[in-house]
Amino acid sequence: MPNYCLTVQYDGTEYAGFQIQPGQSTIQGELEQALFTLAREPIRIAAAGRTDAGVHSEGQVISFRTTTLTVPIDRLSTAMNTLLPQDIRVIMSSFVPEDFHARYSALHKTYRYQIYHGTFPNVFLRRYALWERERLNWDAVTECAQLFIGTHDFAAFAASGSSVKSTIRTMKNVVVDAESEIKTIRFTADGFLYNMVRNLVGTLLDVGRGKLDIGNVREIMDSKDRRLAGATAPPYGLFLERVEYP
Repeated sequence: MPNYCLTVQYDGTEYAGFQIQPGQSTIQGELEQALFTLAREPIRIAAAGRTDAGVHSEGQVISFRTTTLTVPIDRLSTAMNTLLPQDIRVIMSSFVPEDFHARYSALHKTYRYQIYHGTFPNVFLRRYALWERERLNWDAVTECAQLFIGTHDFAAFAASGSSVKSTIRTMKNVVVDAESEIKTIRFTADGFLYNMVRNLVGTLLDVGRGKLDIGNVREIMDSKDRRLAGATAPPYGLFLERVEYP
């Protein structure tokens, strides 16, 4: 059976997240409805990451199998986009090997969080970046961010009540860019716990505000206690930037 792979961009502002939820508008729901129209059969898609309500994507990857889709692969993106809302776009489509799975075949995912400073919130950034009136200590943020690189137990940064089997993840890199108007923190890892990036960002924000230092962050990681870490950062500053495959 043909195995399809699509790369999808979306503005998550108006959606209750990626994953289908009864009675709510979701990214998965819109994509599966468009595929149903083209293939004339229900198609269940798999995604590289199930982003939360309000979170955006520049490089979400989905995969699915079907034998009833007759649109040529080089025209599938265009066909999908004629059926999708304007805040969801398929930017690439291809066939992939039989054993490919959007989630389980991924090696690394990169999430980017955006922050900006100013006397007042910027109307045009309000959906895509977190406003901080006072400048953060970005040197301190950069220093503390390096603590997360490597294989660690990230239990202190998992959503409360998470039921995952293991909270150990390997962070390949954390890059802080504070040179531009929009400051960015990029996290690349083999996987992320629920709300992990937003909780890491919330903790780094407290570092930047002077409420925590590098010693405190080490203690938080060692404690594995979510209550000691920073507040969960808002979703609208978060982007799934890219997914890497073998």
